[in-house]
Amino acid sequence: MEKIDILSLNLEELEEKLAEIGEKKFRAKQIFKWLHERRVFDFDEMTDISVQLRCKLKEEFCANRLFIQKKLESSIDNTVKYLYRLSDGNFVETVLMEYNYGHSICVSTQVGCKMGCRFCASAIAGFVRNLEPSEILMQIYETEKNAGVRVSGVVLMGIGEPLDNYSNVIRFLELLSHKDGNNLSLRHVSLSTCGIVPKIYELSELRLGLTLSVSLHSADNDRRSEIMPVNRTYNIPLLIKACRDYIDKTGRRITFEYAVIDGVNSSDADADRLSALLRGINCHVNLIPVNKVKERNYSTARRGVENFANQLKKRGINATVRRTLGSDIEAACGQLRRDAGLKYKNNDLNGGADN
Repeated sequence: MEKIDILSLNLEELEEKLAEIGEKKFRAKQIFKWLHERRVFDFDEMTDISVQLRCKLKEEFCANRLFIQKKLESSIDNTVKYLYRLSDGNFVETVLMEYNYGHSICVSTQVGCKMGCRFCASAIAGFVRNLEPSEILMQIYETEKNAGVRVSGVVLMGIGEPLDNYSNVIRFLELLSHKDGNNLSLRHVSLSTCGIVPKIYELSELRLGLTLSVSLHSADNDRRSEIMPVNRTYNIPLLIKACRDYIDKTGRRITFEYAVIDGVNSSDADADRLSALLRGINCHVNLIPVNKVKERNYSTARRGVENFANQLKKRGINATVRRTLGSDIEAACGQLRRDAGLKYKNNDLNGGADN
């Protein structure tokens, strides 16, 4: 019998499962707190629960753990990048970042990515599967345990497209913010999407309070389709309409991510188009120097990014250049997983971390 992934259950579902095995529903809150507040995943260590119930839990449930396969620590800014091995031998990446206000974590939502953005390393190794809510959540729990910190902000901007794994991501957010568990306000969460328009509308209806970050990368429809295949299905006018709806319904400002690529989207004419597109929208533009990916020939000169930021500001657009973190440890999404997929593909994956 396949065991139930207990870390992906919300409190109500856990109550139902316990009732099915003849236990009182109130036990669910005890177990939920052990898992999500105290971060205890061994049922034998849940000491205020009877031995009989602990035995039942071991028979019916499992805790979907992650394992550190590789850990890279930046000597520049204390950024830490984890390559986590999943129970099926696949890999995902997680990045822990240190700021003046505390620690933020960037988590993955899929093993690989289907979106095929031309400048991104995540899609190169291919799409395998969606992550379960527990596998997204455990990137936070395992990282906090290993680093000895508590994160105050979460960014869904790692490997994968969050809105392509919509139901699991929404469940993850529910678990992350539950008052009887981790209890993190979703105002400290940012979700990044390449622009799956129907799901943006669905997300807006939930009014979760999180920050929506939209990967735009060009204000020219044809050019965006070249570098972001998703634009061939959900073009810029459709995307901007959905973004306006999100702002109207949630009252939240949107961040537009814009990777500045020399010779592709960084001219003064590009600044004109972007400014015209975003004028009047409650938004912020986050300019990103492109990370070097050996399979791609895109590049960014730091001076070019700063110049583009100045051009936008002259046109009345609120824009900043993203701080580069972990540049000495390949902290860009997908690079570590891609290399690990080649290195470990035919190896025995039961050997533990390669730190």
